Amino acid sequence: MNTRQQQLDAFNRLLDIMDDLREKCPWDKKQTLQTLRHLTIEETYELGDAILDNDLTEVKKELGDILLHIVFYAKIGSETGDFDIADVANGICDKLIHRHPHIYGDVVVQDEEEVKQNWEKLKLKEGKKSVLEGVPKSLPALVKASRIQDKARGVGFDWEEPNQVWEKVQEELGEFYEEVQSGDHDKIEAEFGDVLFSLINYARFLKVNPEDALERTNKKFIKRFTYLEGKAAEMGKSLADMTLAEMDVFWNEAKKL
Repeated sequence: MNTRQQQLDAFNRLLDIMDDLREKCPWDKKQTLQTLRHLTIEETYELGDAILDNDLTEVKKELGDILLHIVFYAKIGSETGDFDIADVANGICDKLIHRHPHIYGDVVVQDEEEVKQNWEKLKLKEGKKSVLEGVPKSLPALVKASRIQDKARGVGFDWEEPNQVWEKVQEELGEFYEEVQSGDHDKIEAEFGDVLFSLINYARFLKVNPEDALERTNKKFIKRFTYLEGKAAEMGKSLADMTLAEMDVFWNEAKKL
C-alpha cells in the first residue's frame, strides 16, 4: 500500500489535472453542478454494481470516477467563490468529530446501536426539525423506505421483536389480498405499498439489505433468461414461438447451472 505522502501526492496530482481540464478542455469547461448531477448518480450506481459483484478492480475504478466528480464540484465551487476542496474536506472532518463524542469527547457508548442513537440526537441539536430530514427526496423508493425505518429506529421508534414485524407482514398481505378481490386499483396500490414497506422492515430485523437482495434476484433472473434466449436461438426459434412448457425446460436447466 502507498504511504500517506504518496496518497497526498496522488490527490494533489488529481487537483492539478482538474485545473488543467477546466482551463483547456472544451467539454470540461462547459460543465456545471447541474450538468454533472445525473452523471454522478450514474457513477454511484456503477460503483454499487461493482460492490455487489465483489469486483475489487472495478470498485477501485468506480471510486476514482466518483472522486473525480467530487473534485470537479469543488473546482466549480472555487470558481464561484462559494467553497473549494479544503472547505469540503474540513466540513466533513468537523462533522465527524462533532458526531463522534465517544472518540473525540468524553461520551461513553456500549455498542453500535448507542452510536447510531447519539448520531440522530446530535443532528436534532444541530437544528434539524425531524430525524427524517436526512433522507434524500430523490432516493429510489426501496432505498428510501429502508433509510426511513433505520432513522426512526435511531430514536427508539421500532418494533421490539422480529416476530412482531412478521405478524405485521402477514396482516398487510391479508389487507392487500382483500383489496385485490375488491378490484379498487387505488386501494390495491396503497396496500401493495404497505406490504413492501413491512417486508423491508422485516428484512432490516434479519439484517438483510433489501436493495442488495432484490438486485441479486435481478441478476439471477437476467442470467437465467439470457440462457433461455441462447437455447431458443440454438433451436432456431424466438421465445415468442416457444410454448411455456418448452421454455420451462430450459429455465430449469438454467437454475441448475
